[in-house]
Amino acid sequence: MRDTGKNNRNSAADRLIYHCDVNSAFLSWEASFRIHQLGEKLDLRTITAIIGGDREKRHGIVLAASMPAKKAGVRTAQPIAEALRICPELVVVPPRYDLYVRCSHSLLAILHEVCPLVEQFSIDEAFCDMSEIAGARRDPVGFANALRERIRDELGFTVNIGVSVNKLLAKMASDFTKPDRVHTLWPDEIPTKMWPLPVRDLFFIGRATEARLHAMGIRTIGEIAHTPETVLRGALKQHGTTIYRFANGIDYEPVIDSPPPNKGYGNSTTIDHDVTDPAEAKQTLLRLCDTVATRLRADGVRISVVAVSIRTFDLRYYSHQTVLESPTDITTELHGQACRLFDSMWDHTPIRSLGVHTSRVSQDAPARQMSMFDTTDYERYGRVDRAVDALRKRFGNHVLTRASLLPPKEESPEDNLPFARSDSDET
Repeated sequence: MRDTGKNNRNSAADRLIYHCDVNSAFLSWEASFRIHQLGEKLDLRTITAIIGGDREKRHGIVLAASMPAKKAGVRTAQPIAEALRICPELVVVPPRYDLYVRCSHSLLAILHEVCPLVEQFSIDEAFCDMSEIAGARRDPVGFANALRERIRDELGFTVNIGVSVNKLLAKMASDFTKPDRVHTLWPDEIPTKMWPLPVRDLFFIGRATEARLHAMGIRTIGEIAHTPETVLRGALKQHGTTIYRFANGIDYEPVIDSPPPNKGYGNSTTIDHDVTDPAEAKQTLLRLCDTVATRLRADGVRISVVAVSIRTFDLRYYSHQTVLESPTDITTELHGQACRLFDSMWDHTPIRSLGVHTSRVSQDAPARQMSMFDTTDYERYGRVDRAVDALRKRFGNHVLTRASLLPPKEESPEDNLPFARSDSDET
């Protein structure tokens, strides 16, 4: 991970990072609203309750669960039907996203009051670079506890705050004992606090990676840390290097206080169900790449940077990008890069939104630099793309459809459309 940009004002050893994480966010926000705004007496946090889905239809997944529900065996991302089998008395509350967005904004407002550099990581999480806050430098834990208490007293819900020298360790610390706690994870505490944990507790490890590590005989974070990086990379490719560094507490990524301005072409879509099949995700990426590349060719430009973004069912957001050897406007090439990025970053958490974004736009791009090891016929792909563009311009966008995007014969196209909505951004 890189340590560059305007926010890189402190070396890793000098940094002080907080990770603020709302405890069972959706359920806490719902409970707080019902008590303080609606005057209800029952606190959803004290009973076996969840946010998500529809109890009558037994449809959807668990978005957030109370501590009693978790003790009964209910877990986040679990299908509602399965949660009800485990806990028949479960109280199922449908989500109110507009309320949760308002609560998130209130949390961020407090964080911005005490810290100049706040990076929202998801709707219920944020990183704060406290490196230049005098009170936090003098007493990191005391300052964090004061912030935690202020959030609880002013907003009516609780948070965990992790304290360390980088974002990774601060996030790991915030996941320790809950709720309403402050935890540290300094570098010298890694062997005692982090290494004994199971591999699934390490950030960026999903079920598939956990299974691969178990097959290798690796079951704790400490065992990852002590496995040669070359072995992990050989088994898990770039992801192996990432988790090796994370297991050793290495992370130089700065806290980014605002997203970079968009200076490219992009397309994203919110899907009406949770995607868990990588083939379906890549099919969605192909649709997005097709629309992006079509706009590039229409404007006579090419791009040199491709990024893929993922928003999971619980509204967590991830994004990776890569720089191409040569600028392109070819759909197939764009899709290939998007799929490689997807494979390197997805941890098999159910997906609700995908995006493909491009930048470093050039109108008079130099000729493609050919490689003796690359036998791809880019000229042929370009001719095919231009022919498709011409036909669609004359007869409509639906005159030609890629075979890989066609639904099975027994289904109609209307039954197989995965999109709830589509959001585009372009220059």
